[in-house]
Amino acid sequence: MTAYHQPVLLRQSVEGLGLRPEGVYVDVTYGGGGHSQEILKRLEGGRLIAFDQDEEAAANQIEDDRLVLVQQNFRYLRNFLRLHSALPIHGLLADLGVSSRQFDAAERGFSIRQDAMLDMRMNRQGGLTAREVVNEWEEAELWRIFRNYGEVKNARRLAQVVAKERTKASIDRVSQLIGAIAVCIDRRQEHRYLAQVFQALRIAVNDELGALEALLVQATESLATGGRLVVISYHSLEDRMVKHFMRAGNFKGEVEKDFYGNPIRPLKPLSNKVITPDATEIEENNRARSAKMRIAEKL
Repeated sequence: MTAYHQPVLLRQSVEGLGLRPEGVYVDVTYGGGGHSQEILKRLEGGRLIAFDQDEEAAANQIEDDRLVLVQQNFRYLRNFLRLHSALPIHGLLADLGVSSRQFDAAERGFSIRQDAMLDMRMNRQGGLTAREVVNEWEEAELWRIFRNYGEVKNARRLAQVVAKERTKASIDRVSQLIGAIAVCIDRRQEHRYLAQVFQALRIAVNDELGALEALLVQATESLATGGRLVVISYHSLEDRMVKHFMRAGNFKGEVEKDFYGNPIRPLKPLSNKVITPDATEIEENNRARSAKMRIAEKL
């Protein structure tokens, strides 16, 4: 099961939920079922609702009457929790980003190491592809996503180059995109640069930040008092959103106060210190190196 995706911070994240055996819990990024399996081990009479929009996750479904797997984007969390009479919940775990399986499947187009069509959809049932973004979006929009989602230093030039090169021939494959933007790349930092470009496209294709915003709001509304929210993120954009929301209940990170000066916020971070994998885990699973975990409790 863990061959699909080696779960990051497995022990720490499940312990961070503060599991009660009879509770109702949610794993919004089911993947290969690694985190879900560990949660189920600790439930007696409780329930687990898991989400994953990738159809391949269904092949990893654990046979357990306490588990319901919802094949939908977690941005629809509240609707499906209502549908399954699972409100309120006592804890929610989100392991964001792309799974090892999705990266390793060349045909998905997530990886810079393997040539494939520019796809990058987490849900392949329809919707926008990276090929459409690269070939059809306005230059100004490309600049915006490369700057904001990829934090690419020469984002304006990169957008100009893509807009120019696509007039010569459609940019359909990973190799074609890498070749088209070669003039923008500092060879000393080629891998990092391409990772930033691909991150920007992937976030745009899947509206990852919009989905995360919807998740954080709905998760907070769904939690019972004392329930836990555990989020593992893999880049600064996600981590910043999670940090601000857990601290202030909004995405600016500014705590609002009532008439008497008391802070108004729905969550309390359990620690101001971010939790990261230790050296042993990073050595065993290189993709854990950028993971950051934060935990908060519903007030």
